[in-house]
Amino acid sequence: MPFLFFRVPAALAALLLTGSLGLLSCSPTTDQAAAERLPYLGIHRIVPRADGAPPDTLPPRVPAFTLTNQDGQTITNATFAGKVYVTDFFFATCPSICPKMQSELLRVYEANQANPDVLFLSHTIDPAHDSLPVLRDYAQRLGIPNAARWHFATAPHDTIFALARAYMTAAEVDKGVAGGFAHSGTFALVDSQRRVRGLYDGMEKTEVDRLIRELPELLKEEAEARQTAAK
Repeated sequence: MPFLFFRVPAALAALLLTGSLGLLSCSPTTDQAAAERLPYLGIHRIVPRADGAPPDTLPPRVPAFTLTNQDGQTITNATFAGKVYVTDFFFATCPSICPKMQSELLRVYEANQANPDVLFLSHTIDPAHDSLPVLRDYAQRLGIPNAARWHFATAPHDTIFALARAYMTAAEVDKGVAGGFAHSGTFALVDSQRRVRGLYDGMEKTEVDRLIRELPELLKEEAEARQTAAK
C-alpha cells in the first residue's frame, strides 16, 4: 500500500487564505499597508466590545509548548519570541515524502541563513524511534550542525499531534501505511506573536518558492511593528 499523506484541499486552502472559513474574516480596513499583509489563518475568536462597537476578531495563537531539540535543549514558545519561524512535521524513517520536504525546507533555510530573525522547527511524529542522537544525526546529515537556527524536536505524541492541529496540518499514527505514520507535507509560517500567517505545500516547488517570497513580507511587517512600538 502506498504511503499516505495529507495535503490541504484546494477549497479549504482558498478559504484559509481569504479568511472566510466560518469566523475567519479579519477586521475591515482601508489602510493599504494592512491590506497587503499576509493573512491571519485559522478560526478567529469574536470578542464583544463593551462600548457597543463592532466586535473584535482575534486570530488564534499557537498554544504554549515544551519540546526537546536535537541538542538536548528544552525549547518553548519563548525560544521563538521576537522571531518568525517555519515549522513542519516529519520522522526519520519516513519512506516517502519527508526527504523531499526536508530538501525543500532546506532551500528556505539557505535563503534566510544570514537572518537571525528567522528560525525553523521540525517536529518528529515518531518519538519512540527518533531519539536525540537520531535527531542530531538527521540534522547533521541535512547540513544543520546544531540547533542554533533549526530545531529538530521531540515530545510525546499527544503534544506533537495537538501542535499539528494548531499549525493547521495533519499527523497521526496509521499502521496501515508504510512507516506507520501518516502526515501532511505542509509548512506553516508563524509570526512573532504565534499566529499562523501562511500554509505551503512542502511537496511543491512553486509553493515553497511562494514561502521564500512571502517570508520577507512578514519580516518587513515585523520590523515596522517594532518601529511603531518604539515611538
